[in-house]
Amino acid sequence: MGARAEAVIDLAALRSNLAYLSGPACGGPEVARMVIVKADGYGHGAVEVARVSREAGIPWLGVALPSEALLLRTAGDTGRILAWLYAPGDPDLVACLAADVDLSVGSLGMLRDVAAAAAETGRVARVHLKVDTGLGRGGCAPDAWPELVAAAVASPDVEVVGVWSHLASADIPDAPETDEQIAAFEQALAVAERAGVRPEVRHLASSGAALSRPDSRYDLVRLGIATYGVPPGPAIDMGALRPVMTLRATVAATKRVPTGHGVSYNLTWRAPRETTLALVPLGYGDGLPRTARGAHVLIGGERRPIVGRIAMDQVVVDVGDAPVSAGDEVIVWGPGQPDRGGSAGPPGQGEPTVSDWAAWDDTIGYEIVTRLGSRVPRRYVEG
Repeated sequence: MGARAEAVIDLAALRSNLAYLSGPACGGPEVARMVIVKADGYGHGAVEVARVSREAGIPWLGVALPSEALLLRTAGDTGRILAWLYAPGDPDLVACLAADVDLSVGSLGMLRDVAAAAAETGRVARVHLKVDTGLGRGGCAPDAWPELVAAAVASPDVEVVGVWSHLASADIPDAPETDEQIAAFEQALAVAERAGVRPEVRHLASSGAALSRPDSRYDLVRLGIATYGVPPGPAIDMGALRPVMTLRATVAATKRVPTGHGVSYNLTWRAPRETTLALVPLGYGDGLPRTARGAHVLIGGERRPIVGRIAMDQVVVDVGDAPVSAGDEVIVWGPGQPDRGGSAGPPGQGEPTVSDWAAWDDTIGYEIVTRLGSRVPRRYVEG
């Protein structure tokens, strides 16, 4: 491989996932798609993912921060983009409106900020009004919703093009709170309609609900982690979706150690027998979770355990008596087995998956891929 480590981003897998998500699995042609590329495309590279998404006919991109939207514009993207998370006085609001970016508004304060930015640019701001249907994060409280809608309708500086909300348990197909949130969203839509709002798009479903709850799709679905072939939740049917990222590294050195030899900080592991240790130059400074327990990597076609504590720049792998040498390839995560999760496409080699790493760290796949740091270069391949 040559490099210390790299994340290989399979654009063919990404195209395949986009084709699948654009079909009946997420509502067919009656529903528009928004691909979410926040947090640098969940660690996959926002600009490249955006480019491939546009080539696949995706009309919308979604980001959290206005600065993320501006990065896409700087890279040449000209399609519809929604940015939804900003603090009062965010200096990028004016630039976003000048760059034709849609903005979310979930409070009267946000509405005032966007209207002021619009007046400064001389443009009418396209806004998506967000209502809190039960998640308890961003979005307007139901009691304040009629006032926000009325203020937005009355403002000459904004045009309401969307109404939206966010589900709390989209990763659980039969969650009763999803039923409650859909009902609350319907009530919010009725309030908006009575006030004269005729939105271009109504959107509630993220990846999990887009795949498992047809009643949550409305006019548009927001496709985040599923785009990258990572399950939104253990009960979500991934169909033909396949992982896009493979994290690879190179064995830096090996050494033979006797029984009882300790490994890494505080010597939390000692060799139960004479064995060979392989040093892999990848650690929590690159995004591997230090708190992972029982993690493995693939070396020489076999899963091998990481032993001792994961350090900032390196991990140690017990390879036993296997003929492992410096320069050998290490697969940290990848597609896994061809039948894992029912995914189609090229089979893995039995390496761990992102979901495996999430389980070892008691977290979710989103965090594993998103935390992968900038020290690890991304290499884009077609298959």
